[in-house]
This record gives sequence, structure tokens and C-alpha cells, in this order.
Amino acid sequence: MTTVNLMYNVGSKDEHPDHTGFAHLFEHLMFAGSARVPDFDKAIREASGENNAWTSRDVTNYYITLPSHKLDTALFLESDRMSSLNINQRSLEIQKQVVLEEFKQRHLNQPYGDVSMLLRSLAYEGHPYSWPTIGKSTEHIEAFNLDDVHAFYRRHYNPDNAVLAITGDFDFERLKELSQEYFGAIAAAKADKPEFPVWPQQEGPRFLEVERPVPGPALYKLWRAHAVCEEEYTTCDLLTDALSLGNSSRLYQQLVKERQVFSQADIYVGGEGLAGAGSILFSGKPVKGVSLEEAEKALEACLNQIATEAPGQEELNKILNKHESAFLFQNTDARHLATQACWYEILGSADNYLQEPERLKNLNGEDLRSMAEKVFRPENCSTLYYRNT
Repeated sequence: MTTVNLMYNVGSKDEHPDHTGFAHLFEHLMFAGSARVPDFDKAIREASGENNAWTSRDVTNYYITLPSHKLDTALFLESDRMSSLNINQRSLEIQKQVVLEEFKQRHLNQPYGDVSMLLRSLAYEGHPYSWPTIGKSTEHIEAFNLDDVHAFYRRHYNPDNAVLAITGDFDFERLKELSQEYFGAIAAAKADKPEFPVWPQQEGPRFLEVERPVPGPALYKLWRAHAVCEEEYTTCDLLTDALSLGNSSRLYQQLVKERQVFSQADIYVGGEGLAGAGSILFSGKPVKGVSLEEAEKALEACLNQIATEAPGQEELNKILNKHESAFLFQNTDARHLATQACWYEILGSADNYLQEPERLKNLNGEDLRSMAEKVFRPENCSTLYYRNT
């Protein structure tokens, strides 16, 4: 088996604040067929393969996994829709309706669906990360026209704005020939990337409170941290593992099991790629009878503890072992490895991903304590109280 992963360096961060959701909509349009392949999914099925795609704030990713002797089929399909996508009004209207339904299902018609929109808008005010990948509103999605599609395609979907990674069973010399054959003649756009605004430091804590018809109240927090492209990201990642990876983690032991303040509590590092715009996020649902104010104080006490007392060697070793084993097991999946190779190459170098286990070995408990002290400050935090009506 072989996985062909093609990642374009364009996401929702590249949109205008009054014209959001287009990167995600265009991902859908990429499956509408091309000049020589009217039905993309059918061609994949006939090659005994599978494919899909996703859009983030930073990139748009496409992958195909299929038997290795069909590698040239995958490369042909990707090159054909990179060079001659079938763009028409009917496809645009169909995909707009699909995305509109997805927007409603994800953000309007399910409990807590608007949390990410509210929290990111509060924390990233004025920054391209402040709106969700799917867009700010249904009105933005409905407003797109064919001129928008053609302009976006010409600007972003070309070889100089993409990274191709292939993993699994293949002959490297043959692969070089196929890559040149299918992609070598596609012209580069050579479009200049815009300068993204700097995410300014907060001058004080930010707070938002809303009421919604949901089963129970919830607490959400977002702290400014380090992005994936920054060396300190690994420390942030390990810090959140110490706090919430598994049933032996601090949040579970102290806040869920022992004190029974939260029925569930999770903290994780964000996946942002822009330097200076990373995040650490917390989400938790207090048990019945515990107020959001009480729950927040209990959380702050737990975070203050790791910010003042460095984890001991035994706890650190446990976290490092879990992190390394997860890293190794994930990379037995050729698709995961191909995706990460593309992502880290866009950020600077694919080698940075493969060197992660070595970087982890250089970290100690004091590194985690110092990062916690730096990140978990009130003036560095945006808080959302999500009350139930």
C-alpha cells in the first residue's frame, strides 16, 4: 500500500475577515472532477483506494491510499485537478449547500456548537485565527461566486504552494520520474504571501459569559502559548500531557476523581502554525451542584501547583514514555506519517517532526514548571462561561 499526500499552504487564515469559509468550501470543490476525470471518487474506487481531505486554519490537505502498483493513478489524479479542475456553477451551488448544512450541523444545531467561535473570537480579536475554518456565518458561504473560485484556484492551487509526501511501498527512483511526469509541466503562480498581523499581547484577562439551552454548564479557557513551528511547542505539548493524558494525569486525579469538581476535564495544545500565535485550551464540565466559579478556582489551584512545583523524575518519565510510544505507534500508519511530513515541511523542515523524540529527551521537570508559570497567567487567558438555561 502507498499513501499520496498533497498539502496546500492555504487555510482559513488566508481569507478576508468579511469573506470567510472559502478555503474549506474549495476543499469540497476539489472533488467535483477535472478535465479528464469527471468523477474523482469513482476513479479512486476503481483503483481499490480511498481518499479524503481536511482544511485547517493554516493548510488544506488531500490524501489517497491505494495499492502501490496504482501509485501513478494517484499522482495523475492529483496533478489533473491541480492543473485543470472542473469549475462550474452547478458544482459551486451543490457544494455551497453541503457546506451550509455542515455549518448548521456543527455550530447551530448541536449543544456547545458555537464554543470555538465564541472563544477564538474573544482570544484572537483582529487576528486571522479568530474565525473558524468553516467560516464566520452562513451569509459568507452563500455569497461566494465563480469569480471567487477561479481567483482562489489560480492563486493557491499550484506546485509552488504545495508539498507532496509519499509513504509506504514504492521505488524511489521510479517515483521521481512519475512526479516529474505529472507535476513538472504545471506552471507556478509565484504569488506573494501576505504578511499576517501579529497577535498582540493581552493587557489583562478577557471574559465572556453566555447562556444556551444545553444539558449543563461548561468552562472553557484559552491561553496564549507557542505554535507548532516554534521550538517551545514541544514543551507545551508535554505540559498538557502531564495535566490530562490518561487517568493518572493531574486533572483527572485531582479534579475528577479526588475532589469531584468536574465530570470531565481536558487540556490540550492548539495546532496553530503561525509563530507567536499558538494556544493551550481547557474544556471542562462541572459536576452537578458545583458552580462555574468554584470549578474555575479548583482548576487554577491545580495549574498553580505545576507552575510552582516541577514534576518529579518518575512522573516525567511516565509522561515521556507515553508521548514517545504514541509517536511511534502513530507513525506505523503511512497516512499519518505522510501528513506530518507535509505539515512540518511547510513549517520549515520535515526533519523537525522525525527529531521530536530526541527533543523530548532533553526536557526536564523544570522546563514544564517554567512553561506553566509563563503560560497560566490570568492576563494571558481568555475565559468563557457557558451557562445552561
